Amino acid sequence: MSRDSGGIHRRRFLGVCAAAGIGQTLLPGVLWGMAASQVSSAEKPALKGAGVDRDHLPAITPEMIDAAAAIAAIKLTAEQKAMMLDGLREQRDSVLVIRNMKISNGVAPAFVFDPLPAGMKLDTERKPMRMSKAPEVKTLVGNENALAFASVRELAELVKTRKVSSVTLTKLYIERLKRYDPQLHFVITLTEERALKQAAAADKEIASGQYRGPLHGIPWGAKDLLAVKGYRTTWGAGGFEEQTFDYDATVVERLDAAGAVLVAKLSMGALAQGPIWFGGMTRTPWNSHQPSGGSSAGSASAVGAGCVGFAIGTETLGSIASPSSRCGATGLRPTFGFVPRTGAMALTWTMDKIGPICRSVEDCALVMSAIYGPDGHDRSVKDAAFNWDAELDWKKLRVGYLKSEFEATKPGPEAFAERKKNYERKAYDLKYDLAALDQLKNMGVRLIPVTWPNGYHFGDITHVLGAESAAAFDDLTISGRDSLLTDQGPQEWPTQFRVSRFYSAVDYIQAQRARSLAMDAVAKLFAEVDVIVTPTFGTQLSATNLTGHPAIIVPNGVRGDDAPQPEHTGDGAPDNVGGPGTPVSLTFLGGLYSDARLAAFARVYQEATGFHRLHPKLG
Repeated sequence: MSRDSGGIHRRRFLGVCAAAGIGQTLLPGVLWGMAASQVSSAEKPALKGAGVDRDHLPAITPEMIDAAAAIAAIKLTAEQKAMMLDGLREQRDSVLVIRNMKISNGVAPAFVFDPLPAGMKLDTERKPMRMSKAPEVKTLVGNENALAFASVRELAELVKTRKVSSVTLTKLYIERLKRYDPQLHFVITLTEERALKQAAAADKEIASGQYRGPLHGIPWGAKDLLAVKGYRTTWGAGGFEEQTFDYDATVVERLDAAGAVLVAKLSMGALAQGPIWFGGMTRTPWNSHQPSGGSSAGSASAVGAGCVGFAIGTETLGSIASPSSRCGATGLRPTFGFVPRTGAMALTWTMDKIGPICRSVEDCALVMSAIYGPDGHDRSVKDAAFNWDAELDWKKLRVGYLKSEFEATKPGPEAFAERKKNYERKAYDLKYDLAALDQLKNMGVRLIPVTWPNGYHFGDITHVLGAESAAAFDDLTISGRDSLLTDQGPQEWPTQFRVSRFYSAVDYIQAQRARSLAMDAVAKLFAEVDVIVTPTFGTQLSATNLTGHPAIIVPNGVRGDDAPQPEHTGDGAPDNVGGPGTPVSLTFLGGLYSDARLAAFARVYQEATGFHRLHPKLG
């Protein structure tokens, strides 16, 4: 195959590489940003016609190839480098032409990630929802604090029976958002006018008998990467503070259709990393000196503080799990490809997932029931069913637990003092994990010890996240607008995007091939058990985000006064996590697209323990 008007002959270049003995290796794409060749007079018009100007760049030299080869971990002879020069110049020109197209964040790559193993069949039959029996809600009426922390299931009963109006709930949550935002920093934009109109319409419909379902009239908050027409969508990032879109994200459209009331666009770490956004750091309501976790920072904090009925978050690598754990919320990270991401900021096309953050597992299931399924735009979404059944016979499920994750290895006497402190903190928290196993056994669950697949290097595969995110925000790096982002440290996006430009296309594909092996290995594990119980953090977090498996994170108690202090106690310090009076969590994992069954099991544990009913004391 040959290039068109630009004069690049790809077949010739690949032939040169093969002759040089490097047919299976590519130098990092960053080389194209480092240098340029002297363009022939025949090529210049084609490049200019594509709007490309690279005359100001230096010529590619063998010395530059040496530097790039060192990063790519390959060895080249002088003869090989000489033969590569023309091909590198020509390929670099193609890169520049594509880069000049200014492709927007919303355009997905031509490939579609599919987590399903070969031969797996999906349940596509949609069945009527089976909620838990109607809760007793009399004591909630007139009690503002109890109402604020009520579950969606309880709020739905109040609104449906017209004991509390949607307008009353909406005003309550808007007032609380305003009251606690100066302390917790979880609001980017209030959607007050939109919300009050929606609430009034909901009350009118319900009064006339047009009840849409359990989300009708329930106020909610959106992570500010979901487009909402008429309001800014900032992605939490400096340089995007006034960004707007003239459409609604699919999830927003579906919640509108369910009658839910959007009260706020909530904070998120800049471009979906961490709890720090351009307005400051979002805090957990359990300790306002501590970060809420990221990147669904505001969603979890607002739910934990009783300031919305429920919220929507997203996860690529812990962005629902982390803030849900720190804020005492319940989070559902769905199977990859269950919820359409149309109208949401793209970070990593093969890993991004949208899911609910709520006060209970059933709340998550009710929200999930409204937002899942194909929308005709997001090609990754499967036509699979999410059939919520609160009364599922969970006793038939095979339940495993990651045995090694419920064990602590004490450091030897020669260990550093900081390592011993970390051990003390982990050992303290392990008590809650072990108590969870005891509780499950008391419920009659026969726990099966399982081992997470070894040798698949999940952490090393996650570099695909960096490569895809660098592509999603390519223009930030090229234009220098990445300097507008709030954080500029070695672990923050500006640096990570630059680092990822040194990750070659070949290495990216090799990592995806390793990912295929990992997916097959985890699929075998879930052929043995239906549910896996595990601490929230550990190897499984990166592994299941790569393989696309669902997770439900539930509150699992509150640390006592005897809990070890955080590593650092400074206001907003990244390591100011945990300590007395802060929540702990537990995670349940399930097979692909078994989200409803997984939720049914997690709900039984949650109802047996009641930890989701514990709330922070807000000033």
